[in-house]
Amino acid sequence: MNDPMTRWPVLTAVGAYALLAFLTAVTVADRSASGESHLTDLVLSALLAAWMPGIHASRPTGRGRVPVKALFLAVVILLWAALVVRSPWFGFFTPAVYVYAFHVLPWPWQTAGIAAVGAVAGTAQAYGVDKTTVVGWATYGAIIAANVVPMCAFAWFAWRDDERNEERDRALHEARGANRKLAASLAENAALQEQLLAQARNAGVQDERQRMAREIHDTLAQGFTGVISQLRAAEHAGDDPPGWRRHVAAATELARESLWEARRSVHALRPEPLRAARLSEALAGVAERWSALHEIPVQVTTTGTARPIRPESEVALLRIAQEALANVAKHARATRVGVTLSYLEHEAALDVRDDGGGFDPAGLGGAAGGSGADRGGFGLIAMRQRIESVSGSLRIESEPGTGTGISARVPSEPAEVCA
Repeated sequence: MNDPMTRWPVLTAVGAYALLAFLTAVTVADRSASGESHLTDLVLSALLAAWMPGIHASRPTGRGRVPVKALFLAVVILLWAALVVRSPWFGFFTPAVYVYAFHVLPWPWQTAGIAAVGAVAGTAQAYGVDKTTVVGWATYGAIIAANVVPMCAFAWFAWRDDERNEERDRALHEARGANRKLAASLAENAALQEQLLAQARNAGVQDERQRMAREIHDTLAQGFTGVISQLRAAEHAGDDPPGWRRHVAAATELARESLWEARRSVHALRPEPLRAARLSEALAGVAERWSALHEIPVQVTTTGTARPIRPESEVALLRIAQEALANVAKHARATRVGVTLSYLEHEAALDVRDDGGGFDPAGLGGAAGGSGADRGGFGLIAMRQRIESVSGSLRIESEPGTGTGISARVPSEPAEVCA
């Protein structure tokens, strides 16, 4: 229950004693004026004043303390009832006793204490009612009921309100706990996803290393071994000019083949569209094949003066264009797509825009997506990681119903020329 002691500390700590002292003084003055003895009233008031501090002893919470609390309140009501019977002036002490009843007893025992207080208060109010007739007793009962019923109803409503508050507090506490668990799960999932991505990257790097090792072993290493063998044979054929020339020619041919294999291995690292074409031409070819496959028109535009950029940056831009177009086909429901390659002063920019359904970049989970979205957002993560690996940047612009645009930028640097 809401504690009246915390609401009205002046009333319970000081007000009750001040009210009791005032009523005692009025009663003593009234009896002195009429020549009656006021000793009994003084004794009862003193006993009540001495007993009221017992509220602090009965304060500890818990149902095991209910008998002690009930005893305290019963003594207060009995002493107060005796004073009311002797002088109706003590009926004005009713608010203080109601506070004690609300404060001391828990629900549902509280209703018994409130009913007893209401009965004594009604007795004081019906002091002048003639109780020798049936009508008088009926009036007396009605006055008591008018005190008991509203106060018990108020106590019930207050109890229900406290119950709802406690349920709301429990629900909030459970919700906070669930939110903490959810946050921990999301953090764990993010860590696992990062771990999986790292493992995937490491596995890809390991596979590529193994492929390159096999490639070098099967081509360059064997070729160089043959060159060395032919040169040694030529060294031993110093007295045989035709044989020496034959071995040198064989070594030269093996060296030429090894050089061709080395160049083929280097070119094999680049995507097929970039092996024999510039980036703008490779983008146009990719867009043309994608448009023919999905029957969606694609406009490819190149602006600015073409500047050489690093091969890995060209690969990153081409892969991002392929991933963006793939996601348009899967999610965007677009009717046209625009691909723009812009050569700026210090960087090259790739923009892919569609007129599809769009999505919320903060959510990355909707079925309706655009050129930068895919279910779970993994495509966007892969794009960002790819472009950041070449010191570039990626920006996503989209809203539901307005289409999607991505912009990837990489530094424009002279390509390294390998001899």
